[in-house]
Amino acid sequence: MSRIGKNPVEIPQGVQIDMAGQTLTAKGRNGTLSLVVSNEVDATIADGSVTIAPKDESTRARAMWGTTRALVNNMVIGVSTGFTRNLEINGVGYRAAVQGSNLNLQLGYSHDIVYPIPSDVKIACERPTAIAITGADRQRVGQIAAEIRAFRPPEPYKGKGIKYADETIRRKEGKKK
Repeated sequence: MSRIGKNPVEIPQGVQIDMAGQTLTAKGRNGTLSLVVSNEVDATIADGSVTIAPKDESTRARAMWGTTRALVNNMVIGVSTGFTRNLEINGVGYRAAVQGSNLNLQLGYSHDIVYPIPSDVKIACERPTAIAITGADRQRVGQIAAEIRAFRPPEPYKGKGIKYADETIRRKEGKKK
């Protein structure tokens, strides 16, 4: 029995969910997201919630049960409130700035890195050392945050680089005399 899959997904005010064939579509104030539901599970919309149930007792069906429920929950949260991933930049002279539809990063290389901002997410820099990535699709926000972090991952000796705001860097001791 899936402990995640058996819980129904509550539909908040302002979110509309439609089921057309195997496609589940969620509309809200942050846009529209859709999900193709797997053949191994059934999705039903009833009295303000979405319920996912496996079609049989196979291992794959039980695995897709909890996965599909989590994806539907992320869709509902995404179109209603959205997701945000915060990045921090540490290092002397390291900074970021949004210029038009590009994110300009100065990360200690001989050149600036220009990252084009996709249309489905918003990137804001409150400070030159803080980046906030916001969007409706949780997977897309996390992917873009990982791509930006990959330009200069944090190093273990001084902690210089781009890290997630909630990430802790394991620091190493430098060489001894």
